[in-house]
Formats: sequence, structure tokens, C-alpha cells
Amino acid sequence: MSPDTIFRLSSTLALIGWVLLLVFHKTTWIGKILTGTIITIFALLYTWLIASNLGTFQADSFNSLDNIASLFRSREALLAGWIHYLAFDLFTGIYMVTDARRHGIGLWPLLPCLFFTFMLGPFGLLLYLLLRWFQTRQYFTDTE
Repeated sequence: MSPDTIFRLSSTLALIGWVLLLVFHKTTWIGKILTGTIITIFALLYTWLIASNLGTFQADSFNSLDNIASLFRSREALLAGWIHYLAFDLFTGIYMVTDARRHGIGLWPLLPCLFFTFMLGPFGLLLYLLLRWFQTRQYFTDTE
């Protein structure tokens, strides 16, 4: 399968995951289902892309911005990076929906946070953390 086909399929799969997360945000099982399916598919695909391109990595591949940029000259490495973003942004969205449900934060205030997590990852998470603090006066997340 070509990198372009994998890109299109993985992007579509991510969008399906986000839509399901929005539609079933009130359920307690949506995070488990999405993690057990879409996130797992992304993790497997990412692992396969990295493993099949290990020759492009060197001991100093991650020690400078120029070396990171050179890694992404490979379409497969760039695709792996994209899938990395898709997986972690969706996983962050699952966390936000679950945490918002636990703290009684409604969908409408949460929607901009989810949108920006989908589009800009960490910025959306920052918005959620600020929303959470504003709504609950609890900034630090529960990890237990």
C-alpha cells in the first residue's frame, strides 16, 4: 500500500474516531472502544512504519532540529509522524471527554477544546486544562 493511501485511510479513520467520540461522549465505553480499535491500529501501523525504516535512523537522529528535519525527508517517516499525531491527539480527546464527564463539564464548553485538539493538539489540551480549572477550580488532573 502506498504512503498516500495509508495517509488517506489513517486520516479518515481518525475522523471517524473523533465523530464517534462526539456522538457517544456521554457513554463510559467509548474511550475503551476507540483505544482498543483505532488507537491500537495507529500504534501497530506506526510501529510497522518505524520498524521497516530503521535504516534511516542513526544514533544522533534526535539530537538536533536539523537531524529531526532530515528524518522527515522520507515519506514513510513523515507518515509515521502524522500517524503519531493522529493517535495521540485522539487519545488526548478521549482523556478530555472522560475527564469532563467525571467533573460535570458539559459538551458545549468542551467542543472548542476538542476542535483545537483535533486541529492543533497541545493548544486544545491547554484550552481544556484552563476550562477545567475555570469550571472546577482544579487545574491538576487526577491520575488515579
